[in-house]
Order: sequence, then C-alpha cells, then structure tokens
Amino acid sequence: MKGSYILLIELKKDILVPIGKLGKKHFSKGYYVYVGSAMNGLEQRIQRHLRRQKKMHWHIDYLLKHAEIQNVFYKESIIREECNIAKTLESALSSIPGFGCSDCRCKTHLFYSPLKDVMNIVDKLGMIPYTTVDANA
Repeated sequence: MKGSYILLIELKKDILVPIGKLGKKHFSKGYYVYVGSAMNGLEQRIQRHLRRQKKMHWHIDYLLKHAEIQNVFYKESIIREECNIAKTLESALSSIPGFGCSDCRCKTHLFYSPLKDVMNIVDKLGMIPYTTVDANA
C-alpha cells in the first residue's frame, strides 16, 4: 500500500529534546500532528513509528521517545500527498519550523494544536483511522 499518514501524538509534559541535526527543541505539553508518506510500504512505515525500539533515523523518532502516539490516520494514494496535507495543516494549526521536512520545500511536517482542532482537520482531509494504539507497542 502507498500513501500518506498522520500521527496524532500526545506529549504529557513540556520537554527539551535533541532532534538530530536540528539541535535541541522545546516542545510544550499537548497534542502534535506529524505528516509523513510511504510510497513503498505504508503499513510497514506506520508499524515502525508504533514500535518503541528502533534506530533513530527521522526527526519524529527523537520526539516519539518522549511522547505517545494516540492515533494514526492514513490515505492511500499513488501520488505523494504529504506536502499538500502539511500545507492544509499549516493554514489551521501552529507549526514547528524545520521539523520532518528536510527532503522537501515545506516549512514543517509537525504541528501543534488543541485536540478538537486536530480532529476537525483530519475529518476534512478524509483520512481513515488506522488503529487505536497501544502505548507499549
């Protein structure tokens, strides 16, 4: 399966996290939305994000060491839509500049917002819930 996905992430306390080459970033307690894509194995990419034990590779891996994925939403597509999804989120949510977008021209692929605002956007994007996540996965 090919397509794009959104991770709905909860951070339970304010924290300073070293994010690879981005350096240390401050994250406030609350809900975050991360946008990604996998044009060769969407299910495998989502499952990788859900695992606790993994090699640190992407910016999101560093944040997920300190946060919990609450839900995952996806959209199947043969074309890469993650940047369009990020632009939609950027118009409605606060952004974390430079996060998760080193391979494109987007300002970010990570957003911060109250939970109800996130869910309204996800509904408008027509993304499908992937799973309810066990935090110990």
